[in-house]
Amino acid sequence: MRDAEQAGEFAHLPGAGKPLPSGADTTYDELWWIKQKMAREGISVLPPTLALRKEAEDALAAAYSASSERIARQIITEVNAKIREMMFKPPPGPPLGMKPYDVEEVAREWRERRAVDGRG
Repeated sequence: MRDAEQAGEFAHLPGAGKPLPSGADTTYDELWWIKQKMAREGISVLPPTLALRKEAEDALAAAYSASSERIARQIITEVNAKIREMMFKPPPGPPLGMKPYDVEEVAREWRERRAVDGRG
């Protein structure tokens, strides 16, 4: 090993001469490679309630930008079903803290936004 080091065989390895990544600690985590891969690929695992909150926010944005009122209503109706299910069968983790959207209110706002944008 010493001969290989002196011959420079370790000099061109990835990360050679660079400090350890920040956050590196001395405790061993057997899932370290999974966590690093998830971080590299931008994958996160959220508790179900937080994942649904994100999905609901995305659904509301998608409803407002939908090409028709029918599609906007469909998007909200589908996410409302998921919200109601989680309200009555709460999973472990933080509380959802949401209630279903008012489909009529979203449809009304969808029409108003379309009128302002001139797409109505």
